[in-house]
Amino acid sequence: MSSSTPLFETIEPDDPEYEQRTSATGNIQPPPTTNTGSGNNTRPTQQMATNPGDAESGIAGILRQSAHPMVLFFLYFFRIAAIAVYILCGLFISNYVLISVIVVVLLAMDFWNCRNVAGRRLVGLRYWNQVDDDGESYWVFESRDPSRPANPIDSKMFWIAVYTFPVLWLVLLFVSFFKLNLSFVPIVVLALVFNVTNAIGFTYADRDAKQKWANNLASSGWNMGLGGIGGQILTGVVKNSVGRVFG
Repeated sequence: MSSSTPLFETIEPDDPEYEQRTSATGNIQPPPTTNTGSGNNTRPTQQMATNPGDAESGIAGILRQSAHPMVLFFLYFFRIAAIAVYILCGLFISNYVLISVIVVVLLAMDFWNCRNVAGRRLVGLRYWNQVDDDGESYWVFESRDPSRPANPIDSKMFWIAVYTFPVLWLVLLFVSFFKLNLSFVPIVVLALVFNVTNAIGFTYADRDAKQKWANNLASSGWNMGLGGIGGQILTGVVKNSVGRVFG
């Protein structure tokens, strides 16, 4: 596989003010208080969650801590809706064609949204397959500037969605074979193709971004003051080490 140089300017960073108020664990810190001249007019600070039943530990809390809550919502909405329609529509609708059309439309919308919107906004990654003039097909990856890391909640929820839903569709495929419900197998296979393609594409895009980050670190920052043979040896060691881990 080969990749082109990432176009950092095409991946929008998160809101700088939001990132300053977001800790490494994903918890949003309250905005700074302002003094109006009197000692009693300070803004009250936000109350932190005290037990797992609080909103901060639920769906509302996840969306509140997300830098892109609408993008995160639709990432899960399309995926859950496709599975829900596949499982439940058979109980209320006997029209196989209508069920198939609804599921396929939801799968197509999810595939496009995940590859072009959710991946770019939530984790700063994008990929596509390109064919050159000689007819050779290769992967192209884009990644956001590593100096602007993704929101930890967005990143965690994105990778959970990318890796969990292919497993769920695989389970549904086994169930279809077990129940001899072969008419729905093509739908499940299509869902697996869409979901696995996104999982593989974003996995390689993430590795490509980390590889480029390590190469830039080795060639610029680590070579300061270590010129000559020593710097070249250190650069080679770092590149080879990262290549074994992410290659």
